[in-house]
Amino acid sequence: MEKNEMLEGLVTRRPITDEAETSIIDGDSVISYNNHASTSVTITVIFSTIVAISGSYAFGNAVGYSSPAKSGIMKDLGLSLSEYAVFGSILTVGGMLGAACSGKIADLVGRRGAMGISEIFCITGWFAIVFSKDALWLDLGRLLVGCGSGVLCYVIPLYLAEIAAKNVRGAFSSLTILMLCCGKAVMFIMGSLINWRTSALIGVIPCVLQLIRLFFIPESPRWLAKTNETKEFEAALRRLRGEHADISQEATDIRLYTEYIEQIPDEGLLNLFQKRYAYPLIVGAGLMMFQQFGGLNGFSYYASFIFESAGFPSTVGSIGVAVLQIFMAIIGVLFIDKSGRRPLLLMSAGGSCLGCVITGLSFFLQDFHARKDLTATLVIIGVLVFLLSFELGMGGIPWIIVSEIFPLNIRGSGGSMVNLINWTSSWVVSYTFTFLFEWNSAGTFFILAFMGAVGTVFIGKLVPETKGRTLEELQTY
Repeated sequence: MEKNEMLEGLVTRRPITDEAETSIIDGDSVISYNNHASTSVTITVIFSTIVAISGSYAFGNAVGYSSPAKSGIMKDLGLSLSEYAVFGSILTVGGMLGAACSGKIADLVGRRGAMGISEIFCITGWFAIVFSKDALWLDLGRLLVGCGSGVLCYVIPLYLAEIAAKNVRGAFSSLTILMLCCGKAVMFIMGSLINWRTSALIGVIPCVLQLIRLFFIPESPRWLAKTNETKEFEAALRRLRGEHADISQEATDIRLYTEYIEQIPDEGLLNLFQKRYAYPLIVGAGLMMFQQFGGLNGFSYYASFIFESAGFPSTVGSIGVAVLQIFMAIIGVLFIDKSGRRPLLLMSAGGSCLGCVITGLSFFLQDFHARKDLTATLVIIGVLVFLLSFELGMGGIPWIIVSEIFPLNIRGSGGSMVNLINWTSSWVVSYTFTFLFEWNSAGTFFILAFMGAVGTVFIGKLVPETKGRTLEELQTY
């Protein structure tokens, strides 16, 4: 049989058990992926994870910076409200630019190299903010931080998925959202207490620390296999699994899958739109859209206003929510490899939908001048239900699944596309929320609830369970 015919071989799957294996079969060859891949967690994996997720902490700093810095920046630089609105939103524009090339960068220079380039952008951006004298340098700095963050959002979960053993891949990857929550909360609290320039200088610290520590962690073995660096591939895999671990089966699985993928003609971006890749593309794009159109930015940006409208101190409420979000993210880390991705996603999407309904109902009752104590209570309950439910699954699991489902040959272009969809959706929600809220406050949250309900159905019908399978098994399937 010709090599090109081999590419159209059947993919057969047996039930996923400890003895199961996945095979690509045709008349000439059988490629098997045995489930006895290493499940060890070594010091190298733990250290590499800590280094990688420090980038998520840095991104959290960027997200949490603008709110507490608002009054200080407007006073010191004499910015108008509209000028500061540009500063706050330009992070998303930078994220879109970074997202558009994130996959290509990760494919060209490796996962470790992509994180390093991202942090250089972030460091440059933070220093531009620290020394800014006018709106131009302030916006340029925020744009550069956004560009770096757009790459980090994709490459960190991807790196963690490629280095972690299958039984802990979900937990290690979900640490990204936990560290993002921590970075956001810490920056919000510190920004409320110290000068905005000092806060920006503190934002440089995790970026510099990650940049230095990247030299001491291994590159992704799967990227090394893709670039045909055989010796480096085996050395990196052995570092990650331990000197005395048997890596022969896992190394063989990765090599065989990489060789199979290399035989598929490279048609660049057009590869994405082949019928064989429709499923992962629909799942990835759908998760990213429902993550944003479910209302995250609306709740995040208007939490202070919502608390104030309910007669609750906005600063206390915002800090309390940030702490509770960290708690829910920890629960997600603990259960993701036990309960699986799908159950957490379904609970998260359903809970977020319920939070939108409760919040919409409170504003609906306010329009009829109903009891203020009841409406205020409903507002607080609605915001808490939404944000806590969101962090349980929808906050981080979509990024994990995206890092797992794309085959190696389209991982760069596919990752870039869904990452760009996420940042673009975020910008759309951020831009339109104010207008929708002014049009009809209750209707806005009911629209978000509808999107959450559709997202729940989408997850239930289309999103696969990826728990307990190697990346090669998932991508062959």
